[in-house]
Amino acid sequence: MEGQDEQTTGARTAEDSADIYGEDGAILSSFLAQIGAAIADRDTLTLKREVDDLHQSELGDLIEALHPEQRRALVELLGADFDFSALTEVDEAIRRDIVDSLPNAQIAQGVQDLDSDDAVYILEDLEKEDQDEILSQLPFTERIRLRRSLDYPEETAGRRMQTEFVAVPPFWTIGQTIDYMREDNNLPDRFSQIFVIDPSFKLLGAIDLDQILRTKRSIKVEEVMHETRHAIPATMDQEEAAREFEQYDLLSAAVVDENERLVGVLTIDDVVDVIQQEAEEDLLRMGGVGDEELSDSILSTSRSRVPWLLVNLLTAFLAASVIGLFDRTIEHIVALAVLMPIVAGMGGNAGSQTMTVTVRALATRDLDIYNAGRIIRREMGVGFINGIIFAILIGIVAAAWFRDPNLGGIIAAAMIINMFVAALAGILIPLLLDRFKIDPAVASAVFVTTVTDVVGFFAFLGLATWWFGV
Repeated sequence: MEGQDEQTTGARTAEDSADIYGEDGAILSSFLAQIGAAIADRDTLTLKREVDDLHQSELGDLIEALHPEQRRALVELLGADFDFSALTEVDEAIRRDIVDSLPNAQIAQGVQDLDSDDAVYILEDLEKEDQDEILSQLPFTERIRLRRSLDYPEETAGRRMQTEFVAVPPFWTIGQTIDYMREDNNLPDRFSQIFVIDPSFKLLGAIDLDQILRTKRSIKVEEVMHETRHAIPATMDQEEAAREFEQYDLLSAAVVDENERLVGVLTIDDVVDVIQQEAEEDLLRMGGVGDEELSDSILSTSRSRVPWLLVNLLTAFLAASVIGLFDRTIEHIVALAVLMPIVAGMGGNAGSQTMTVTVRALATRDLDIYNAGRIIRREMGVGFINGIIFAILIGIVAAAWFRDPNLGGIIAAAMIINMFVAALAGILIPLLLDRFKIDPAVASAVFVTTVTDVVGFFAFLGLATWWFGV
């Protein structure tokens, strides 16, 4: 998929790559200018010469660096020589813009040369009518393979699998298997396992290539095959599938349907892409920006951010209402208004630290019912200790700043309370959301910030009101 091996493309070496990248890792402006000039002059020969040896990831970087109209012109000028696998390396918005500008006949021609997982990656963004039209122009076998993958839900192993694989019956000998691999031109370019199936395509086992090389030709496949203990259901969430690879150090895994029939293979390059994608999604969701891409337009970016900003506005009014309860106290002691943001800000930062660790641990399944109690106690201890440390520091500064030891003591006590509550909220809120099947990466930040603001303001202003008797 996106991480296709350079050896299969006859592509550039690391030294060649340095020709188009600067020290900062970005495409050289001189190379961009050269490509831009060729596009403006519609110099097809120069364009083909310059991009012919680019790896798909390098071509993807070049496409992202060009202006939108230049991207479309580049693909148009290259025509049948355009490497469609480069579209798996660009942002979704850029990929859609390019694909939408192409006739379906050109897309059909382009995806024929791709591995099935790459082809699905491009086709899944299209409307159903366009998918059907493109698939109708493909050879029957290829059409059936792609349709089967597209019929699986998004973000499942079935969508990410490669439908090209090598499978043999158990009664074949190793010699027959080797001859089959040598003579059949329709086998995938790269594979590390050969799967063993019965006449109904039910998965029986697998043989690693190194095992085949070490086994005599006369030995039957069934004698040396091993059970595929980690076959992945096609409907399994892609993040769960990636976790299987991580836990069992897999390079590839069979993908089976509900009847345990072999339908595809998931490889490590696909899984690396999934891990990166899922980690990026979690990070973006914690910031309340959804599935935003750098290439998105101003309006779509604004639209994706507004909902969570509205939620934050509502929670801000809640915190403001707590402050309103102590308006008389603030009128008499103006210093409280100066110090309030410190208490709330420190609590918010502490809560965010705990929340980030917790959400990531939940995503990787490192946090579960067996160690949750210990982790909660640890975070409570950390919150209490950090609360004391910063209470002393802030208390001394506040007392010296306003020449009032009482004020220093009040903010110190409020700091301990809020830091402790922040640590508790930072772990309990994600755990509670996860318990109710709500993605903690999406909603935790708003609730944790609300708790720390409300508790911080209430503790600080409440203690001040009680102590000064206002």
